[in-house]
Amino acid sequence: MQNEIVLSMRGIGKSFPGVRALHNVDFTLRKGEVHALMGENGAGKSTLIKVLTGVYGKDTGTISIEGQEVSIRSPQDAQKAGISTVYQEITLCPNLTVAENMFIGREKGALVGWSKRYKRAGEILDSLGIPARPRQQLGSCSLAVQQMVAIARAVDMDCKVLILDEPTSSLDDKEVEMLFSLMRDLKARGVGIIFVT
Repeated sequence: MQNEIVLSMRGIGKSFPGVRALHNVDFTLRKGEVHALMGENGAGKSTLIKVLTGVYGKDTGTISIEGQEVSIRSPQDAQKAGISTVYQEITLCPNLTVAENMFIGREKGALVGWSKRYKRAGEILDSLGIPARPRQQLGSCSLAVQQMVAIARAVDMDCKVLILDEPTSSLDDKEVEMLFSLMRDLKARGVGIIFVT
């Protein structure tokens, strides 16, 4: 159901020595909604996102995912709750393949069945219309495609909330349209998207 609330933040507060960055902030995101979070530098956008992703602990308030209150104390907690972030600066490894970047850090045990991983990566890339091949070195892809690979990684990790932190700032018009096309696809799949700009 596209109208269902996927994320609810209520009464969020965060202070630093001498600065109250957030005071009694409420934020709601529905499934399949793209919500822009805009403001001047210092408005609190980054602080709110860092609270949501567990980089900062909140001083006050509650965070709920699909109606269940969650405790987010670390980025790992956020990931387990279904919250993924794609930052303006790509945080993947350009010297590894596209598939390796999609699955890095998610292996359990010493042995990894890479033939299955490459097949799965190809299925995900095809389903999202991302113009990259699983065995292609990530560094050979454009910046826009690298961002899309980071998004594909998030989607495969069953993200419910996808945060895009200033994703278009280094892209040209064609790359921006590719990114927006992917966002429309994710929206149709019911992913809630926060677009920070």
